[in-house]
Amino acid sequence: MKGITVRVILAIVLLIAISAGTSFFGYNVKNQNILIIQFGEVVDIKTEPGIYFKIPFIQSTKSIYVGERLYDLPSSEVITADKKTMSANCYVTWKITDPKKYYQTLSSESVAQGRIDVVVYNSMKNVISSIDQDKVISGKDGSLGEAILKKISMEQYGIAITANEIKVLDLPEANKNAVYERMISERKAIAAKYRANGEKDAKNIRSQTDAYVRELISNAQVVAAESEAEGESEYYKILAEAYGASPDRTNFYNFMIGIEAMKKSLENGGTITIDQNSPLYDILIDNWDQSTEIVEDSNPKKNIETETED
Repeated sequence: MKGITVRVILAIVLLIAISAGTSFFGYNVKNQNILIIQFGEVVDIKTEPGIYFKIPFIQSTKSIYVGERLYDLPSSEVITADKKTMSANCYVTWKITDPKKYYQTLSSESVAQGRIDVVVYNSMKNVISSIDQDKVISGKDGSLGEAILKKISMEQYGIAITANEIKVLDLPEANKNAVYERMISERKAIAAKYRANGEKDAKNIRSQTDAYVRELISNAQVVAAESEAEGESEYYKILAEAYGASPDRTNFYNFMIGIEAMKKSLENGGTITIDQNSPLYDILIDNWDQSTEIVEDSNPKKNIETETED
């Protein structure tokens, strides 16, 4: 009897020791929460490092990492607004914002990744389905990653997607060449249109410039003719004032004009016959003696000889 009592006491002591060993737990890990689970339900969450107590054999603990994680989604096909198929691949960063809700709905990282696949793919499909394929390829649609991120919601799972980036957005290999050829053909057509419009504009500019130049030349010719006429008028005015001062000068001027007219008539050779009734004949004959006298009067030697004879 005594031996049985001793064994019972030892068993109780051992049980108490084991209970004490399993009743206390502690942790000191950054970005980690401890869930205290009782009969499958989360009854408490420890978010700060330290030493804590749990009811042995009734309560258990589960460690949950709440820092950011990177997940690379598998490639999937999406359809653009113009009904073209494309292959898309992206990655996300995510973290657990509500450990209790996360544990109750997903419970593990592998299940969470499966749910992320579905939610992100649906968001990506909705965004790309509103954009034409050529704009997606040329990148004119802006930041696809940000647009997709705005449509993602995983709050019901206690998860937040913090970033989303498109890694690959390309054509399926089966129709890649055909699409590229079509895009090249379209770009060539656009380039040809631009060239045609450019040549048309250049032709119009040249026509306008030529018309403007012709107008400038015409105006310049008018101004030149007016200036020339004014110059000739002034020239003849000066000559008239110079040679009209005395009858002798006038006669000499008329004589010189007649000589110039004869020179121009005889530039190519030949002879000239002047009718006695011609005004040119009167100018040349009537003024010959007078002009000769003027020349002789202007000769100092002749004047000296005349004075000597006198």
